[in-house]
Amino acid sequence: MAKSSSLNVRVVEGRALPAKDVSGSSDPYCIVKVDDEVVARCLREHKTATVWRSLSPFWGEEYTIHLPLDFHHLAFYVLDEDTVGHDDVIGKISLSREAIAADPRGIDSWINLSRVDPDAEVQGEIYLDVQMLEDTRGRCLRCHVLQARDLAPRDITGTSDPFARVFWGSQSLETSTIKKTRFPHWNEVLELREMPGAPAPLRVELWDWDMVGKNDFLGMVEFPPRVLQQNAPRGWFRLLPFPRAEEDSGGTLGALRLKVRLIEDRVLPSRYYQPLTELLMASVLGPAEEDAASPLAVLEELTLGDCRQDLATKLVKLFLGQGLAGPFLDYLTRREVARTTDPNTLFRSNSLASKAMEQFMKLVGMPYLHEVLKPVIHRVFEEKKYMELDPCKMDLGRSRRISFKGAPSEEHVRDASLGLLTGYLGPIVDAIVGSVGRCPPAMRLAFKQLHQCVKERFPQAEHEDVKYLAISGFLFLRFFAPAILTPKLFDLRDQHADPQTSRSLLLLAKAVQSIGNLGQQLGQGKELWMAPLHPFLLQSISRVRHFLDQLVDVDGEEEAGGPARALVAPSVIVREGYLLKRKEEPASLTTRFAFKKRYFWLSGEALSYSKSPEWQMRSSIPVSHIRAVERVDEGAFQLPHVMQVLTQDAAGVLHTTYLQCKNVNELNQWLSALRKASAPNPDKLASCHPGAFRSSRWTCCLQAERSAAGCSRTHSAVTLGDWSDPLDPDAEIQMVYRQLLLGRDQLRMKFQEDPNIDSSPEADAEKGSGATEGVCPDALARHREAAARLLEVLEDLDRAHEEFQQREQQRAALSPLGH
Repeated sequence: MAKSSSLNVRVVEGRALPAKDVSGSSDPYCIVKVDDEVVARCLREHKTATVWRSLSPFWGEEYTIHLPLDFHHLAFYVLDEDTVGHDDVIGKISLSREAIAADPRGIDSWINLSRVDPDAEVQGEIYLDVQMLEDTRGRCLRCHVLQARDLAPRDITGTSDPFARVFWGSQSLETSTIKKTRFPHWNEVLELREMPGAPAPLRVELWDWDMVGKNDFLGMVEFPPRVLQQNAPRGWFRLLPFPRAEEDSGGTLGALRLKVRLIEDRVLPSRYYQPLTELLMASVLGPAEEDAASPLAVLEELTLGDCRQDLATKLVKLFLGQGLAGPFLDYLTRREVARTTDPNTLFRSNSLASKAMEQFMKLVGMPYLHEVLKPVIHRVFEEKKYMELDPCKMDLGRSRRISFKGAPSEEHVRDASLGLLTGYLGPIVDAIVGSVGRCPPAMRLAFKQLHQCVKERFPQAEHEDVKYLAISGFLFLRFFAPAILTPKLFDLRDQHADPQTSRSLLLLAKAVQSIGNLGQQLGQGKELWMAPLHPFLLQSISRVRHFLDQLVDVDGEEEAGGPARALVAPSVIVREGYLLKRKEEPASLTTRFAFKKRYFWLSGEALSYSKSPEWQMRSSIPVSHIRAVERVDEGAFQLPHVMQVLTQDAAGVLHTTYLQCKNVNELNQWLSALRKASAPNPDKLASCHPGAFRSSRWTCCLQAERSAAGCSRTHSAVTLGDWSDPLDPDAEIQMVYRQLLLGRDQLRMKFQEDPNIDSSPEADAEKGSGATEGVCPDALARHREAAARLLEVLEDLDRAHEEFQQREQQRAALSPLGH
């Protein structure tokens, strides 16, 4: 049985932040850290984009972080970006694991920022071996201080000069100081004699020695007398700050709106989920007349709106893995279309059908989206042209500085902006309508089924466009337009746009939305200032109709079964871009010149690189050879954002390739992508050196032997969740089981415990229930049968989880206590 843990984190917005710049504003960004030390070595932190000149920034950034089960806390730091000097720290929010896990729905609220206390910013672990001895002189405590790892860097060089101080009762002793390392090896034994009085705890503190000024605190561990007597500590122990309550600033530092949810699960062997999987698969393969009474229909009715997106993602992945994504989407859209009487409201709600189709496009179509939109989005960001059609928002002074001689009029600005907008929109429309052959076959088949279903439901002549709008509503309004509006959220850019570029993207997204609506709302509403674009939009609509006809003109059907398959084919490029590459030990080059700029491509088969994207000669590292992918300390090469790829050749010899990224987010994305690609590899390394072997020693732990054991843990399981995550059917169905558990009481009450439910339309209207509205007795009986089958499966899974939990507890009771 496998265990999994992941954090869903959404940094929504900030408010009332203090001004840090002389202009009376700030340029805030947020850094997300997990445990400081555990994830610090692998995905050290995730940085949001900077929102320029704002005290109420909106980020809207969301991350899924797959983690070890033993993480302790999550921290959010808000900083003000400065072009000169160090960025200013505004404040932080720290959430314990217990606080996040207290509510299964997680945290969704405004939280005040607190001041950052340097003594609370600790990280790392220390290895101790403690013994309680007795001799003729009495009791003696022997504390063997072996080593520490991942300590906080306190010096400007990115390292520390750590020493340990051991307290027992009124006595204290110190180790020697190890200079310039975050991975010290002391291997020193300190002995303290017991003094008269009550039993005392053992406290071990780590400090960074400073020649000038006071020493800096690095963390501490403490063991009560009972632990010393019964189970003397031995092993790695996490360093903690001095105990003190975190002070709330009372809102004087502002606040963040955060959404955080912890998902922890024990995933059972596949055979335990087979009955539930078969029930769900049978729902989409069963007769159409049983749609409203299937187990999947019951699951949809039990799921609240705020949980539907997660459920939709898991179900799409589950059915993709079974080769049944097409039938699954057809099932949901068929139910949605059948319930819709007004074609103008079709798929306008956040139903499971809408969410499932939206997530399906992101999971299957992200490479397609990048291929279509990336060139034009890149142009918009790089050219930074001023564009504005709304007279209320025109800045004539800005326009004069950028584009005109003399004082421009609104007409001049509008005409120039119109030319620029059509200059971008033209290539966007050309790329979309010319992309039929590049659209993934699975997407085309799903759209074909949707097209046919809507055409049959609304065959009237006045509803001729509905079959087009159903598809364009997803493809244009929920896929292309949102990606144009916020490219960073679709991995089209590393950073959010500045205010001027953001406004340009908004105008382009509005235009693409209008094209996707087939011009039905042109000239209506409050945005009449968009009228200059209408001729171009109307010209594009006929091309879009033809494109949609071609898109659904596809032969073949998705497999109705078969083994689980990868979401991304091994040959598909999942990440590419320029990186700086360095071999292990260049003979004569200085550090900076040893790094060479190369263009990299990552697929499930190889990490390839060449001098440029057009260069014909490529070198490659087989993904199957990768044994670890880890971050490298800045002090190793005096360079930031460096990672290492450790590979093993056929002879068993390890090799290291160092790669430098341009920022921390790009580093995290490459780390995550490489770990996912190499996840199935055997013989992963459990430890490695986060430094480099230079000048005959490791820069991290100062060991003099190149073959010395790694001084830091590897973190192959820690990744960022995204569209390229591999399919995991057992994990997906486990989440479905959890969702059913949340609705089990409702399931029993609604479909089982009241055999005298009045299923008349009048009774349903009084209850406000849509589950049994207008349902005949036979259909109600099928509902109850579906609910009974789901409850039976849930009880079987409950028993299986209890059995595995009891076995774990028994194993833990038999094993010696450790840390």
